[in-house]
Amino acid sequence: MQDLFSVSGKIAFVSGGSRGIGEMIAAGLLAHGATVYISSRKKDTCDDTARRLSNEYGRKCVSIPADLSTLDGIGEAVERFGTYENSLDILVNNAGASWGAPLDDFPEIGWDKVMNINVKGVFFLIQKMLPYLEKSASQEDPSRIINIGSVDGLRSPSFETFSYGPSKAAVHHLTRNLATHLTMRHINCNAIAPGPFPTWMLSTGVGAGGDTDLDWDAMARNNPRRRVGTPEDIAGVIVFLSSRAGAYTVGDVITCDGGALVCSTPM
Repeated sequence: MQDLFSVSGKIAFVSGGSRGIGEMIAAGLLAHGATVYISSRKKDTCDDTARRLSNEYGRKCVSIPADLSTLDGIGEAVERFGTYENSLDILVNNAGASWGAPLDDFPEIGWDKVMNINVKGVFFLIQKMLPYLEKSASQEDPSRIINIGSVDGLRSPSFETFSYGPSKAAVHHLTRNLATHLTMRHINCNAIAPGPFPTWMLSTGVGAGGDTDLDWDAMARNNPRRRVGTPEDIAGVIVFLSSRAGAYTVGDVITCDGGALVCSTPM
């Protein structure tokens, strides 16, 4: 009972780990004693984040830049991971994209890019990482796959991001489907559906062009908790699902949204 939430000594891979929610997840795992590999498309940003997190938490954080929307990019990332480790305890699929455009003008590239990163990339990264996950897996301590969905995959968002919500709904259902096939292989698969967090992606969604220096509390005035999410909020759910405390939680989609989904009217 004393070590219920321990992830000390575990090895984690966090896609989209160079900024936003992915960086928060990587930081939380490092703070609790895990070794973390982060991946993102932009090499300089990924390298800088890994270096900064390593220095801040005194733990090993390694950058593996890759385009995880393509099979070639996924293969390169997994191959490079294999030069460092021969097993993997925690795979967090966080890399994602969104696209906003009016319904009448929504482009094909806005559909394909979002689906390739948010759904196709998730499936094939899991597929290619399975040998490493199975090396760590046991009945007492299963390996963990945690897919980052969104509350927009559980409700209809007001923004004109017509491919984003469906892609996250697909991630949620893919999570349940994979749990059906992987649980008996001692690999737990769950998803988290975050609400508003102070990230570059949300900034673009509200029209701020990626500027994260916003009055986030004012923006979240209709959220029941009267705020946006913090690193501790998302890291707490990740640590729960990755530790002994979450070993019997399988195929679930856990919201982390301050109550936005279940509260239909502003408080």
